[in-house]
This record gives sequence, C-alpha cells and structure tokens, in this order.
Amino acid sequence: MGEIFVVAEHREGEIREITNEMLFKAGELCREYSYSLTAILIGGKDLAFVDDIRTKVDKVIVFEDEKVASFNADLYKGIIDGIIKEHKPFITLLGHTPWGMDLAPCLSIKTGLPLATDCVDIVIENGKPIAIRQIFSGKIFSKVSLKESEGYICTIRPGAFTPEERDDRQGKVIKMKLPADLPEATKQFIEFVDSGAGALDITQADFLVSVGRGIGEEENVTAMKEFADLIGGVISCSRPVVDKNWLPKYHQVGTSGKSVKPKVYLALGISGAFQHLAGISGAGTVIAVNKDPKAPIFRAADYGVVDDLFKIVDALKENLAG
Repeated sequence: MGEIFVVAEHREGEIREITNEMLFKAGELCREYSYSLTAILIGGKDLAFVDDIRTKVDKVIVFEDEKVASFNADLYKGIIDGIIKEHKPFITLLGHTPWGMDLAPCLSIKTGLPLATDCVDIVIENGKPIAIRQIFSGKIFSKVSLKESEGYICTIRPGAFTPEERDDRQGKVIKMKLPADLPEATKQFIEFVDSGAGALDITQADFLVSVGRGIGEEENVTAMKEFADLIGGVISCSRPVVDKNWLPKYHQVGTSGKSVKPKVYLALGISGAFQHLAGISGAGTVIAVNKDPKAPIFRAADYGVVDDLFKIVDALKENLAG
C-alpha cells in the first residue's frame, strides 16, 4: 500500500485553510486507491492543532522544535527530504502559497522527484498522477503528465477544493526530533507582515458582495460597501476596480487576485472574464446582476438578473428597511 504526504501549513498558531483542502483531496485519493494518508507537521513546541489534524489522517509525523517555530524553506527542505527518502510516498502535496512556492522547487531538486505546480486537481491514470492545471490565465484546463518516478511532488492552488467535514479518523501521532545533520539556515525569519490580506481576508468570508466596472464611478464604492454591511456581506471586486484604484488589491477576486469560496457570491456589474470566473469556482451560490444578458458571468451564475444594478440594490435596501 502506498502513502500520500501532506505538508501542513500553519501561521501564527493556526492551521491554514489550504491544509484542510489538501487533506480533503488526499483523503479522496487514499480512499479510492487504498493509500494511507500522512500529514507532516513542523513547528514550535506544543502545537495546539495536532489533535485536529489527526482526525483527518492515518498518521501525523510531528517535528516540534523552537528552531523551526517559523517557516524556513532551508530547514523544512532538510527535514522533509529525510522523511521522503525513508517512507517513499507516492505523492507529496504542498500548498501553492508563499510557503509552497519557496519550498517545493528546492525540495524537488533535493529529492530528485518531479514537480507539478499550481494544480487545481490531481487524478491518477495508469498508476501515475496527472496534474490538472489552468493555462492561458485560466481559459484552458491542461492535463500534465510527469516522468516515471518513485514519487511526485505537487503544489495545490488555494480554493481548488471545498473540504467536507469528515473527521472520522484517529491518526497515530509520531513525534520526531530534528535530523542531527540539519544544515544551518541561510536566511532568518524577522517578522510576519500579511500584505495580502490587508484589513480583511476575503478568502474567509461566507458572503461576498463583489463589484465590477459596472458600478460606474469611484463614488459608488462607498454605497456598495454600505449595502454589503447592511446585508451582512464583505465587499470584494473584479480587477478593473483595483486597476482604477477604487479598492485595494486585497479585495480582488480572480487569477491575479484571490480564489474565494463563499457560501454566497453576489456579483454586481461584473462582466465575468474567465480570469474572474476562475477565482469563484469554489463559490456555493452565485447571483449575478448585469445589464448585458450576454455577459459571461451568467454562465457561472445560479441566479441571474438582467437589470440595472442600482435599481436592484435600492429595491433590496427598501425591502430590508420595510
């Protein structure tokens, strides 16, 4: 029986959502092909989320040491390389995040294993993993095969999978010491500054009110923010709004912004370019309002309204006020 590794990602004492997404996908593959699922968890002492992870895996290999309390690709590479050589997992998954984009390439070189990055899915054909990736800014999905190898490394795009609650395992926790020959890191962690999230993190919102160029003028952004607050939503936007400097970058949804997966996504005045649609593939219910009946956003919408967005917003406000 083979094994699939998931390198758990955490930040400031909390597991990142990309970890749950990778565990969900890895769990699907393990159930279908009878692999065992192992999480690799590296961090400081007394990690609070070990028990949470063990309910999703068969085994958790934990390295707790203040030397690796903060992420450092130099140190992670040396630790994971040794575990991969010992266990020879079929696939090792990392997030396509700042962590993964720093760690995965050097880990691939260190281990000699082939690497597929920014995967939106992984399927297995003829005993080999096939990476599903988006090309041409998300307009086309490609199937990428990898050279024959005893193992593979893949990075997973955040938001590609929507985890279902399936905490029915009681994985074994194996605590290990850092390798004695772990080299000194060539870089040092100074501080964490989340420049991407800004004042809020739209990837964690359950209800997004997203605006596009159809709102017409910068002055209308304030009214849309007020509307979002009124109905319990968080404001987000398409790229043209950011390009015009009407909203900060951390509000942007799409391939050049953030992939989101709210329960409800209300798109106001967004035409729906493929770059934007790629960012909402994980959304629950998509509601679109646009004057143009041929707007691409309607192809992705569960509900669509062909009308002036301001009339719809005003009508909703009146209804709520009444």
